[in-house]
Amino acid sequence: MNYLGHAFLSFGDKDILAGNMIGDHVKGKLALEQFPEGIRKGILLHRKIDAFTDVHPATQRAKVWFRQDYGLYSGAIMDTLYDHFLANDAKNFGSDKVLLEFTQNVYQQLAQNTAYFPERFAAYFPHMKEHNWLYNYRSLPGMKKSLMGINRRATYMPPIEKAYETFIINYYQLAQCYYEIIDDLIKFVKVELSQ
Repeated sequence: MNYLGHAFLSFGDKDILAGNMIGDHVKGKLALEQFPEGIRKGILLHRKIDAFTDVHPATQRAKVWFRQDYGLYSGAIMDTLYDHFLANDAKNFGSDKVLLEFTQNVYQQLAQNTAYFPERFAAYFPHMKEHNWLYNYRSLPGMKKSLMGINRRATYMPPIEKAYETFIINYYQLAQCYYEIIDDLIKFVKVELSQ
């Protein structure tokens, strides 16, 4: 899961949300100590979501389409594609309006914890909000931009055009992988949050 997935799996808790969204930018146990308990819990949840998603049989199967051309980056590509399928999942976001309201609420909640943003996340959060990255996962042009964003940030990643083409060609098979993982992931996160 990418940003939309991590936001969705925070289930409305603003501190869990902040930790879940900044999780990629916090490394090691020592760095965790600077955060309040709720945000720390969100960061740890982020790591658990990533680990669960990465080893799930549906993800393992989906990454095969990208592995030859993108190697280890196939995981990052799938995380982003899962956000597209989540944004279009009628069970979780029944309409454009529901998704749009959700994204605006996420930005408002995140704004309450800007003091805890790592430097890199703080730098691009205004762009995320202004261009509504979370909402734009819903469209194919938005997905193309998201994949290009991964490509810009990854030092050794091959050009992303082939990944987008593979996504379009295998759209329904990749969607099936999403539907195989999402309920398992929701159950897993709810158990984690209840502990």
